[in-house]
Amino acid sequence: MLELSLKGNRRYYGWMAALAIVIGIGFLYYLKQFSFGLGTNGMSRDVTWGFYIAQFTFLVGVAASAVMLVLPYYLHNYKAFGRITILGEFLAVASVAMCMLFIFVDMGQPMRVLNVFLYPTPNSMLFWDSCVLTGYLLLNIVIGWQVLESERNGVAPPMWVKPLIYLSIPWAVSIHTVTAFLYCGLPGRGFWLTAILAPRFLASAFAAGPAFLILLCMMVRKLTKFDPGREQIQTLSKIVTYGIILNVFFFLCEVFVVFYSRIPEHMDHLRYLFFGLHGHGALVPWMWSSMGLMLLGIVLLVNPVTRRNEAVLAVACVAVFIGTWIDKGLGMISGGFVPSPLHHVNEYIPTGPELMISLAVWATGFFVLTFLFKMAVSVKEEVAV
Repeated sequence: MLELSLKGNRRYYGWMAALAIVIGIGFLYYLKQFSFGLGTNGMSRDVTWGFYIAQFTFLVGVAASAVMLVLPYYLHNYKAFGRITILGEFLAVASVAMCMLFIFVDMGQPMRVLNVFLYPTPNSMLFWDSCVLTGYLLLNIVIGWQVLESERNGVAPPMWVKPLIYLSIPWAVSIHTVTAFLYCGLPGRGFWLTAILAPRFLASAFAAGPAFLILLCMMVRKLTKFDPGREQIQTLSKIVTYGIILNVFFFLCEVFVVFYSRIPEHMDHLRYLFFGLHGHGALVPWMWSSMGLMLLGIVLLVNPVTRRNEAVLAVACVAVFIGTWIDKGLGMISGGFVPSPLHHVNEYIPTGPELMISLAVWATGFFVLTFLFKMAVSVKEEVAV
């Protein structure tokens, strides 16, 4: 089936070429980072995780969101999702690939990645995070390929695929749960030291991931002959609605606990993010923008009239995706490191090389995603003929 991804029009080849150029430019910046070290980035002694880990955290959620298609289709027999389940699984593959690349570029020396497996440490959450991400990637590749090939041949998938599908459902939840445990297992960081962090991560994942998939389905409908279906998009939009409402509710629960308890080291993190602290407030406009976008998304999604209008729905999905990206991809990391446990404010701002390498990783993910979607859509078009 791989040959299907090698056939396309000029627009397809132009898009892939543009992504390849961005990847190439980012790789040159990575070579500079590899030669000079992580000193090219904006991290410091106080802020040891930066933009790379922030993107990793966000994309784990996008990958985990595939379960919101797999679970209704395979466990609850919601047949409508049969048209787009493969798209969700391939989105998970591309997202996990980006997660691994962000870890790779954040390690400094790439060979250190092998140490995680050569010298396993079961008491480390990083070890388990590596295991669940690798396993989830393999599960989605195998399941997606077998299901798509069976659909192309007009036969049922092999029997051994079904147990893997059922296994992928709790596995999807585990990848973001373990990622949350990476943060809330650090007792010196008050911003992350909360039992609700894992549920909050999952809620944001089930909002951002399906929102992004809705936008992809709309693009597929516009650019190809395959229609993912209006019912499917509307059902996904309801999932996004519940997910973003829960995400904001969980955040407000944390705000209440922090400020009602009046623990200074806990309050300072939220004060820094939303009001600034000791004259420092680089993230203040970003965080208020995040809250505004998520609330806008809720207003547009809760109202059935606006939700059923696909033009308005697209705006709501963009608002939810960007809002959760800012909240988890910027605020979550910096909010945990600033201020430091000694109450020093050392702000973190990503550097140009850091942003270019991150852009290249995103471009790599879109390259993989386009390749996989082209294959899946081509099979769908073949079957429909």
